[in-house]
Amino acid sequence: MTKTRFMHELALLLLLATLWGAAYSFIRIGVATIPPITLIAARTLLAGGFLYVILRLRKLSLPTDLATWKRFAIQACLNSAVPFTLIAWAEQHVNAGLAVILNALTPIFAYLITATLTRHESVSLRKLAGVLLGIAGTGLIVGMNALNGTESQLLAQFAVILASVCYATGAIFGRNFKQLDPMMPAAGSLICGSLLLMPFSLLIDRPWTLTPSAASLLALLALAIFSTALAFAIYFRLIETLGSIATTSQAYLRVPIGVGLGVVFLKEEVSPTLLIGLVLVIAGVIAMTLPGQFLLRLIRRGQPSGSRLPH
Repeated sequence: MTKTRFMHELALLLLLATLWGAAYSFIRIGVATIPPITLIAARTLLAGGFLYVILRLRKLSLPTDLATWKRFAIQACLNSAVPFTLIAWAEQHVNAGLAVILNALTPIFAYLITATLTRHESVSLRKLAGVLLGIAGTGLIVGMNALNGTESQLLAQFAVILASVCYATGAIFGRNFKQLDPMMPAAGSLICGSLLLMPFSLLIDRPWTLTPSAASLLALLALAIFSTALAFAIYFRLIETLGSIATTSQAYLRVPIGVGLGVVFLKEEVSPTLLIGLVLVIAGVIAMTLPGQFLLRLIRRGQPSGSRLPH
């Protein structure tokens, strides 16, 4: 990959982090008057439909074979229907900032799954240190807040962590779609996700009885178009170009974005304990995902010219 193309992919990674960082605030606004299952069913339906229209305008068609649609359904469970719903439910009990921080565990889980199951990467001491830092930071965030919180808040925190495991697994499973245009698995998995959730929405929430606010409806629309349809198209492209672990590394980029948006627009407070956990989580993910050669160059730049490490 050329330097120009690599910088382009990094720009897309930052855009993806921004789109997904904003999603936590959109969800927080949406669940104020729309139940989680219905919110996510509508999110996936609108996003999947939007991408399908774009595919048709591009004169592309979704695959018709059953095997591919089974993979779409699995991807939907791992990357949209289940984790989206878990996070939407959780944000009824925890703020958007905490949700985005806990979701920053995704790259750590992606690395652990890759190292122990797929084993296409070795476990270096640097990456192992990153995993330990991430776990310590998450324990600090969850443990200290749980002492002052309710049982529902603790369950909500673990729901977000479980969503992170789903995202990590989904990023690895997403490698199965490399032969397809990135918009196809995005559209196909979102359509499957909506089909999985709609029966539960109809039975549990009875959406025809709801009276959502204008703010919730606008948040749902932004969530579907920008934080889902556009984000998923970028996501599957990056899975192909950067790989699963590098793509999930946008989690540490979206932490300051998500927390900042929560503070500015939702007036959420940031506690000292949460900040300490945030620093540890980000440090762990950076240590785990950035190339060792890049870190070595940073060390060399910080040293006097006469004391540079030998090549």
